[in-house]
Amino acid sequence: MTAAAGDTRSEGVRAGSEPLLSVRDLRVSFQRKGEPETVAVDGVSFDVAPGQIVGLVGESGCGKSVTSMAIMRLLPDRGVRVGGSVVMDGTDLLTLPASQMRERRGRDLSMVFQDPLTSLNPVIPIGLQVTEVLRRHRGMGKEAARKAAAELLDRVGIPDPRRRLDSYPHQLSGGMRQRALIAIALACSPRLLIADEPTTALDVTIQAQILELLRELVRETGAALIMITHDLGVVAGLCETVNVLYAGRIVERAQRHRLFSTPRHPYTHGLLRSIPRLDAPQGEDLEAIRGSVVDNLPWEHACAFAPRCPRALDTCVEVTPLGETTGGRLLRCHNPVPASAE
Repeated sequence: MTAAAGDTRSEGVRAGSEPLLSVRDLRVSFQRKGEPETVAVDGVSFDVAPGQIVGLVGESGCGKSVTSMAIMRLLPDRGVRVGGSVVMDGTDLLTLPASQMRERRGRDLSMVFQDPLTSLNPVIPIGLQVTEVLRRHRGMGKEAARKAAAELLDRVGIPDPRRRLDSYPHQLSGGMRQRALIAIALACSPRLLIADEPTTALDVTIQAQILELLRELVRETGAALIMITHDLGVVAGLCETVNVLYAGRIVERAQRHRLFSTPRHPYTHGLLRSIPRLDAPQGEDLEAIRGSVVDNLPWEHACAFAPRCPRALDTCVEVTPLGETTGGRLLRCHNPVPASAE
């Protein structure tokens, strides 16, 4: 069975589960006066069910973070155009008045940003930054909010949480700052959590701790999690369904094990082949995807990946590949990698 790219339910949501969030044909473009429009997200569609962890994967500049900012309505109004729909609980978040969106942001959906040092206010103690969310959205008094904030810091693994309430961000380690951000995001028990590369600036040991914390929180609360990352190791250990983005479009989507065992899109295949392997012969060179993410063609009349693709055909630079779904896998490619290829 083959379906259009917009039909994502079969591969994006567990059987028998209604999606908590449905993103359809999301398009985000930027334009400065006197300059041509730049399309950062170009028709992205996917679903997320309660208790599900969905990954958005790709190189820097492929549209992952812009997608998350559009969902959260955190993009500036000036010079930005956002189209499509982001439906949660039957309501399109993109059409909500700003005041209503502010009430839902933090309460129903929250986001863990990439760099905690720039996301946290450097001149306000951690405790006040956590209690602000509790007092605004849950109506708590000062003392009750402070007690709840200490419990949240303890829940995310920050030692001596009552003392840390009075600490400033620069007094915490990178891992502790990231945990504090997660505590703020979880303060109102949101049903949807978006994590934008939350382990990028952390060492390997702390990365593992943060990922395990996110996994436990999803399991305990039943919240949905969108994990945005360029680290395929994170995807392999955490996500259930993986969306591979390139130049603002999803080029492949599959269940995690299927994607890693049989990547079909040349871009996905290249990403996986570029990962160092412990079982590789000594001295073997790593494979690399030639060019960079700026070397692409417009999706309107070609495959954007064609200039970098080792399997490109003449049709790839002349015809836009349609996103087709077969057996639960979405694939946007004229000449995919054979399923048996190593």
